[in-house]
Amino acid sequence: MEATEVRKLAALEDTHWWYRERRALLARALCRLASAGRRPDRALDIGAAGGGNTRVLRAHGWRSIALEYSPDGARIARERGLDVIRADARHLPLPSGSLGLVVAFDILEHVDEDHLAAAEIRRTLAPGGTALIAVPCDMRLWSAHDVAVGHVRRYDRATLTALVEKAGLVVDELWSWNVLLRPVAAWRRRRSTGSDLDDLPGAVNLGLRAVITAERYLPVKSLPGVSLMLRAHRPETG
Repeated sequence: MEATEVRKLAALEDTHWWYRERRALLARALCRLASAGRRPDRALDIGAAGGGNTRVLRAHGWRSIALEYSPDGARIARERGLDVIRADARHLPLPSGSLGLVVAFDILEHVDEDHLAAAEIRRTLAPGGTALIAVPCDMRLWSAHDVAVGHVRRYDRATLTALVEKAGLVVDELWSWNVLLRPVAAWRRRRSTGSDLDDLPGAVNLGLRAVITAERYLPVKSLPGVSLMLRAHRPETG
């Protein structure tokens, strides 16, 4: 992702409806792990940018590290008081089996050799450790926005599952996200000439936030969305 996009993301992530709901999704996933008896451990947030998700991890008791490739994102996250590593997702500078949780939200689609990044997630997870992954879905939604933000591909359920399983992880759950607003996204992407990451008027931002929040309570996870969310784990043996 270009430096201008990273700076834009960091400026918007605290208020923008999309990033707020992504943090809420992460928080709910962490609560489910806690309910299942998982105690907070060491966690890595790959592609942390300004560190919004890293802060969620920390708030839930995880000893979180923000990993960011771009110097701008790393600097912003460090200025926000986070522990930061500058590195490539294909070569994580961490010992094998050292993490209880890896979060990779909207990262794999930026990496040419996404299989290397997936393999590194598996390598650094401890046996039984959890991976939470989010990617943009459906090449029918490909647009100038994808080009502007540095996407290499969009995924479908089969390609994402195959990638994760080939890396040696077991898929626990796979679901669609941003389903209700997919028609709006598809319409806008057909007309886009660049990134659609914008600061929105307050009323529009609030309205979109209400729609995406409503999605939590509706049976739409199996329907086509704009993103795919996946939870997986490293087997206890092997």
